[in-house]
Amino acid sequence: MNRSASHHAWMELALAEARGALRTEDVPIGAVVVGPDGTVIGSGRNEREAHQDPTAHAEMVAIRQAAQVLGSWRLDGCTLVVTLEPCPMCAGAIVLARIPTVVFGAWDEKAGASGSVFDILRERRLNHWVEVYPGVREDECGALLREFFAGHR
Repeated sequence: MNRSASHHAWMELALAEARGALRTEDVPIGAVVVGPDGTVIGSGRNEREAHQDPTAHAEMVAIRQAAQVLGSWRLDGCTLVVTLEPCPMCAGAIVLARIPTVVFGAWDEKAGASGSVFDILRERRLNHWVEVYPGVREDECGALLREFFAGHR
């Protein structure tokens, strides 16, 4: 499977996680961490409302799970796939976990930290840089968020 096809398929898994967040009234954002061999080693969805935890973003949940599976905080060779551009907190965690590749769906024009508002993932002053593939299944990812917020505002 080529890179584009893999990103598309992995985004389906992240979208499924995002839909799961709706059960707890959390913002529908989902993420998966794919190991070097192409298998999913971590998955997460927003759980801020479910656990009253401001750090329980989909990316953070998936990164924690992947680190446990690998038995290491270094996620070398892994890919993080997430339905929304990571925020500054999540981008910082991605850099600290040494994740080399991030794939995301919708841009976050208010708080994105992977190229829109900030670009933490490619900040040359940091000790790790990330290859970023934006806009994968962007319409589907964005529609899920727009529908959620239309019903909550």
